[in-house]
Amino acid sequence: MQAAQPLPATSLLQLMWLASPALPVGGFSYSEGLEAAVDQGHIRNEAEASDWLADQLHLSQARSDLPVVAQAVAAWRAHDLPRITTLNDWVLTTRETSELRQQTQQTGRSLLEWLRQLPTVDETEPTSLPDHIAFAQALPPTWPVAFALAAAQTAAPVRECVLACAFGWAENMAQAAIKAVPLGQTGGQRILARLLQAIPAAVDSAIALPDDQRQAFSPMLAILSAQHETQYSRLFRS
Repeated sequence: MQAAQPLPATSLLQLMWLASPALPVGGFSYSEGLEAAVDQGHIRNEAEASDWLADQLHLSQARSDLPVVAQAVAAWRAHDLPRITTLNDWVLTTRETSELRQQTQQTGRSLLEWLRQLPTVDETEPTSLPDHIAFAQALPPTWPVAFALAAAQTAAPVRECVLACAFGWAENMAQAAIKAVPLGQTGGQRILARLLQAIPAAVDSAIALPDDQRQAFSPMLAILSAQHETQYSRLFRS
């Protein structure tokens, strides 16, 4: 059996860049219902926050956004724009509240704008990236589809692209828990460590998931997200 080739350093760094909370897309301003869960008393401490996010990883992310990222990376690389449209439409129609829909659209637009303004690595090499960005901007884009476009510019295999997306989500949610519960930094790191242990299996499940098994049915999360829209005092936009 041929040994797997190591990921080129440039591609690894690009994925780390995409997963960074410093990426200027506004992800830090969303808690994806976690703040409402704290307000309603579902999350009161580190253990409950850790359980909540682990469940969200497996029951929501691994069955909705992460499979879309995996399929969209392949579609962008194949220039399969009808497939991109189908995936993007699925994300939009499965956002169960206006907050969740706003989040995926706002962060998607912001990521495309960031990607559009990056300098071209090799201007002598023809690229379809400008055309793809223009196509995505007209959809309008959702976060999984926009992230997939950015990740598709690397030489990384699909699995590594999805791992980077999952890590970015996990780090953002751990930081949201630190602020909303609230927790200390060490508690947040323990939550992140638990999520990191669970991410590889969640990503493998997401990659193997066929279209007819993708779903975004999270009733409690949807209820909390809707309640958050009128929550009296809040730090986050979702």
